[in-house]
Amino acid sequence: MAARKPTGSFDLENSLSHLLRRAQQFAYDQFVQQMGASSITPRQFIVLFAVDEEEGLSQTDLVNRTGIDRSTLADMISRMIKNGLLARKRTAEDARANSVRLTAAGRRALKSAMPKAITAEKALLDVLPKTLQGDLLKGLGQLNSAIESMKVEEEAPKTAKRAPARKKPTRKAPAKKPAASRKKA
Repeated sequence: MAARKPTGSFDLENSLSHLLRRAQQFAYDQFVQQMGASSITPRQFIVLFAVDEEEGLSQTDLVNRTGIDRSTLADMISRMIKNGLLARKRTAEDARANSVRLTAAGRRALKSAMPKAITAEKALLDVLPKTLQGDLLKGLGQLNSAIESMKVEEEAPKTAKRAPARKKPTRKAPAKKPAASRKKA
């Protein structure tokens, strides 16, 4: 094997983003392998699970709960509705927001996928010694919490309510002066 060239301060084998991506790819492969002929993707499973936990979530709530970006989630939900897994309706609180619920087919798909997803999770963790599994989950949980806190802080100025605009003072028209009385000569 050829020696690696030094590349400055970046080290691929110790790059957190690279290692997370590779671990995510392994997790995805485990999930797909366990699902077999099922057409449920890992993200669809997460959406089904989140909706099952709290029926009637808005799509915004699902974005926050799943971490899937808004446009991707909207597209996913549309496809899942088309496939008969989900249904949506306008919320009573906000006519612009949609609440999402599982259909009977969605419940069956989730019930069928659940043991397979658990097996895939176990296969992923079993790669590590038991003594490291808890630390990994704790560390990733802390990383996720820190990222979520950062997002909330970044959004705060955008969503802060503006003070109502001050009305410009209206200028009163100058009072009319009474016509000067003429002196009679």
